[in-house]
Amino acid sequence: MSKRATIRQSRTSLLRTRTAVVAVGLGMSAVLGAGVATAADTSLAASGTDTAATALQTQAAAQAKAAAHAKVAAKKAAATAKRAAAKKAAATAKRAAAKKATATAKRAAAKKAVSWVDPVRKYKLSASFAQAGNMWSSTHSGQDFAVATGTQVVAAHGGTVVKAGGNGAGDGSAYGNAIVIRHGNGTYSQYAHLSRIDVRVGQVVATGQHIARSGSTGNSSGPHLHFEIRTTANFGSAVDPVAFLRSKGVTV
Repeated sequence: MSKRATIRQSRTSLLRTRTAVVAVGLGMSAVLGAGVATAADTSLAASGTDTAATALQTQAAAQAKAAAHAKVAAKKAAATAKRAAAKKAAATAKRAAAKKATATAKRAAAKKAVSWVDPVRKYKLSASFAQAGNMWSSTHSGQDFAVATGTQVVAAHGGTVVKAGGNGAGDGSAYGNAIVIRHGNGTYSQYAHLSRIDVRVGQVVATGQHIARSGSTGNSSGPHLHFEIRTTANFGSAVDPVAFLRSKGVTV
């Protein structure tokens, strides 16, 4: 081989060597670049995961806080509703009690009003209590209610019949047919000049119950009911019957 050929071959080998080195260098660069890119991607992925976890934790904490607030609000609302219901129940009970008290008072007033009644209806007052005159040996012992013969006579108050019959039921012929009722508390009522007696001694009667028919028996100038209020069952213990009935709420 000539010297010129040897030089050319050497140059060619050197060029090939340089090319190989450059190629290797480029390969290494490519490999290193890929590694750096992979590492960057992994770092970004890890960073994204941490951010998502933090977001979930924040969301969970917010939801827990909202739930706690909702629970407190619900408890407060329940307590408010309970107080309102208790207040309403108390007001309803108060109204019911007031209504009951009013009804009770009305019943008591009504009971008082009907505890005593007039012994007859549609009457005119004629001879009055303690009136003087030659019709009586002294003064009039009761109140006369002028009514037609046969008018219904009722018990002015509930009680027990202690006298019933002719001759004033034992008080004298001037009374004609008569009845005496014991009412308790030392009070008696007497009904005289009756045309008919419809009760018997010992019978219990109620306020306003029918007991007889009016008439003009005994010492009488015309049909009427002679009515007395007494402190005993017998003649001579009479008090003013009109004043007594009015004290019991009866309009006479």
